Amino acid sequence: MSENHDDFDFDALDAIFESDLDGLLDTPEKPKPVTSLDRLQRAFSEVMDFYREHGRLPDPDTREIAERKLGARLFGIQADEEKKEALVELDEFGLLEMSEAPSSLDELMDSDDLDLLGDDSGILDISDLPVAESELREFEAAARERCDDFEQFKPLFKQQHAKLSSGELTLAQFKGLPSVTQGKYFVLGGLLLYVAEVGESTIVQSGSREREKQRLRVIFENGTESSMYRQSLAIRLHEKDGQAVVRTSLSAEEIFEEDKETGHIYVLSSESEDPTVKGIPNLYKIGFSRSEVQKRIRNAANDPTYLMAPVKVEDDYKVYNVQPSKVEALIHKLFAAARLNLSQVDGSGKDYDPSEWFIVPLEEVQKGIDLIVNGDVIHYYYDRQQQKLVPNEV
Repeated sequence: MSENHDDFDFDALDAIFESDLDGLLDTPEKPKPVTSLDRLQRAFSEVMDFYREHGRLPDPDTREIAERKLGARLFGIQADEEKKEALVELDEFGLLEMSEAPSSLDELMDSDDLDLLGDDSGILDISDLPVAESELREFEAAARERCDDFEQFKPLFKQQHAKLSSGELTLAQFKGLPSVTQGKYFVLGGLLLYVAEVGESTIVQSGSREREKQRLRVIFENGTESSMYRQSLAIRLHEKDGQAVVRTSLSAEEIFEEDKETGHIYVLSSESEDPTVKGIPNLYKIGFSRSEVQKRIRNAANDPTYLMAPVKVEDDYKVYNVQPSKVEALIHKLFAAARLNLSQVDGSGKDYDPSEWFIVPLEEVQKGIDLIVNGDVIHYYYDRQQQKLVPNEV
């Protein structure tokens, strides 16, 4: 049979294709290979489906395996800028951005539904301490003016200088708002100042809350005085590395003799031989005790709170003028992302979930406590991937 294309009826062939209304003669398309972007988008869609159904983010620490997987997936996406950029067009609920740390302690306190951070003594009232512009402007507004009766205060300053020279008095680190009381001396910007009077408390609107504040009469050794709030003076002492004048018998790490010790915040490491526990690096328990820590941990080997094993005291912070449980609650909130998820069996065979253990480097625990003390905690959050406290992005 000879090949003669001139005999082939191309018109008839065209007619066949034109009559194929159902596309039966179409060449099937070759399936496109699944790319890493496809897999990423599909994974993120499952997270969005969860949010759409439940109205909340999946919890990476829950015991529900499916939800925990989604929570871990979202956390990984949030921490990867390239993935976030690839998914931004799909993010209809704004899930790609990590929850912002509170911009003020007012926000932090407002989010405290169980009122764990309520504090009448004022040591946790650091909403007025860190970079609150209105407070700083208020400090400037309460400008120093000439002290008309400075002659009665002049001998007091001379006396303080004499005691500092003799060693009877010394300078210690400023310990925060509770130490700003009548009769106290501080050094601010190289000038000795005296808190001559503390006025009656007044209610002042601070953010979304009302706060009690007191006006001071502060006398400076250069013959001027000011009438700023207690909180405003505390801000400036923190900012300028201000110092307190204390008796030499109290070291720089001590507090004023009037202050009342209310307990201890402690940091413990486990000496457990259990491979499950022993194999976890940077594992520490952060808790509080109203009695001496060594007395508290004597029975650690039989207590599931301490992972049924002896413990070592890494740090022991004395707490003054405030319930240590409130300081502990703030520390736990700061490191919540690194809480240990492990069950223990107590002596009676019951399951117990120790909630005060965290996988955090010791230096970061110490830094967190320092941030709480100096009022800068609201400017930081704990990054679980970096295993460190990092400043909030401005």
